[in-house]
Amino acid sequence: MGLLDTILGRSKPVRPDLDQLFAVPSAALTLQAATGFTPTGLGSVCFAGVEGATFARVQQDVRELLDADTGRGGIPVEFSRDTYGYTWLLSRQPPEDTAALVNDLHAVNTLLQDGGFGPQLLCSLVAFRDDRDRSLALVYLYKRGTFYPFAPVAGGAEKRDNQLELQVRAALGDDLRVEQDLSRWFPVWGAPGV
Repeated sequence: MGLLDTILGRSKPVRPDLDQLFAVPSAALTLQAATGFTPTGLGSVCFAGVEGATFARVQQDVRELLDADTGRGGIPVEFSRDTYGYTWLLSRQPPEDTAALVNDLHAVNTLLQDGGFGPQLLCSLVAFRDDRDRSLALVYLYKRGTFYPFAPVAGGAEKRDNQLELQVRAALGDDLRVEQDLSRWFPVWGAPGV
């Protein structure tokens, strides 16, 4: 970054650091102790779909990698599209094995990134629930290299529990790189797993 960039207020974008995802299992323990939210075993990756044989091959590689254990009782991954046209991949693992879920999400992100589709990656999320059946997701913004909490209010209306989100931010500030710009805490309505 040069002097002119500094004067004009331009900054370099944060480089994605997929290894940040590996902090989620320990953050899940902190989250449970601080708020009572426990992992559900569900996680998803969102990316903008791309047409073409190369992208179809990468998508097939993702499916083959994550479905490799279905013969031994593993649950196959699911692909879906949301109302905005984004593709979601949903992975399931036992709720007590957050590390395996994070490995799945990291593998998907890495395969897409290494296949040249990093710019299409939007976010990854890991879902949690508490004993009052409230939902919470820790969302990793690929292009920012940061996390934020997303807490939809039950009942079908598109409302968020902002107080809970701020409580989670405070609880996880030492465990995860939390997104400081609240305007980037985008809602992920209808995300698979949440």
